Amino acid sequence: MQFEGSKALYNRAQRVLVGGVNSPVRAFGSVGGNPIFIKKAKGSKIYDVDENEYVDYVCSWGAIILGHADEDVLQAVFEASKNGTSYGFTNLYEVELAEAINERIKSAEMVRFVNSGTEAAMTSLRLARGYTHRKKVIKFIGNYHGHYDPFLVKAGSGLATYSLSSSEGVTEGCIADTLIVDYNDVDSVVLAAEKNKNELAAIIVEPVAGNMGVIKPDLNFLKKLREICDKLDCVLIFDEVITGFRVSYGGAQELFGVLPDLTLLGKIVGGGFPLAAVTGKKEIMKKLTPLGAVYQAGTLAGNPVATAAGLATLKKLTRDQYDKLEDYGKRLEKGINEILEESKLEAVVNRVGSMFSLFFNTSKVKKYSDIKSSKNFPKFFWKMIENKIFIPPSQYESLFFTLSHNKDDLEKTLEAFKSSVNALSHE
Repeated sequence: MQFEGSKALYNRAQRVLVGGVNSPVRAFGSVGGNPIFIKKAKGSKIYDVDENEYVDYVCSWGAIILGHADEDVLQAVFEASKNGTSYGFTNLYEVELAEAINERIKSAEMVRFVNSGTEAAMTSLRLARGYTHRKKVIKFIGNYHGHYDPFLVKAGSGLATYSLSSSEGVTEGCIADTLIVDYNDVDSVVLAAEKNKNELAAIIVEPVAGNMGVIKPDLNFLKKLREICDKLDCVLIFDEVITGFRVSYGGAQELFGVLPDLTLLGKIVGGGFPLAAVTGKKEIMKKLTPLGAVYQAGTLAGNPVATAAGLATLKKLTRDQYDKLEDYGKRLEKGINEILEESKLEAVVNRVGSMFSLFFNTSKVKKYSDIKSSKNFPKFFWKMIENKIFIPPSQYESLFFTLSHNKDDLEKTLEAFKSSVNALSHE
């Protein structure tokens, strides 16, 4: 395969972009080699600047679920942009998208649009603190809630990729009220919550962990979090930036039957555009300005093009479409497991809906400390690239697939997995 175009563009980018990228995982630091620069994408495929074609399992880090450049979404974007790309005032699309969210997400009684998952997480914590008049928050090791200072403590995603426990520039004061516990460990939550019960404003959790790879919640884990928050009158926040509209029609909260007080949405809700939302109970959401005293604002919040794209996406995500995603996921998971069993390579696949991960050197992953760093991953990544399958360049990121992935993509993917796993097994 040729990557001369990507190499040349990376050299240019490094002169004007920090590290040559605008998000650290794109630098390929954990897999080595030069970053691959993308030219276009359509359906289940992504194409680099050297005209190499790949079956895409990054899917804009989970933001794409219909498939790239979906015709109905493109048409909606075109129609909206003809009337202007930004007004700075409320528009029809954001009202209709909020109504669609309200219909699908049972806990979403009211909606406030923002521009990113980080903004949504930041707003939710300020809102929980304003509502409860308390200051402390419980977060889970390996869960990632954007790059807002109080959450940059033992987080997943890029911090995990680069083996950072936090970030320079985050002061002790910013994280003093952040309590860290293990995902799927109810006892540690109870201990921290009881010890800080008079100061605890919220518990924030990825209901399905997606930023340390995919980790399912234990059977009663989310229910216990709900019980703890009810007992202590604090706010339960589900970060569904990844899982919202991906793991089911109504998100992870519908899938697992547990309703939070606040829900963070992102990625899919914007249909491939920068858009996110904080949603939740009316009594809490009404604390936001202009109704309440918890301040939040944004120039591009509710942007008409982004909300039009999100609305067009949700209109196509009917319940039967999730059956199609589940069918593809089951066949993919079954095929990978058969390959792993035959190879004798120690690894495990975790999957929830249309998101999944492959963990090396372990047979079970239930929390961050179960993940074993693997020298095999960089080799596996480049072998998959060689086989024209694009996966995230980090073992801590989730893989995704879309409604555009088909039988041919599945066969190519399993052939690539077999080839890549066999290459590792014979080293």
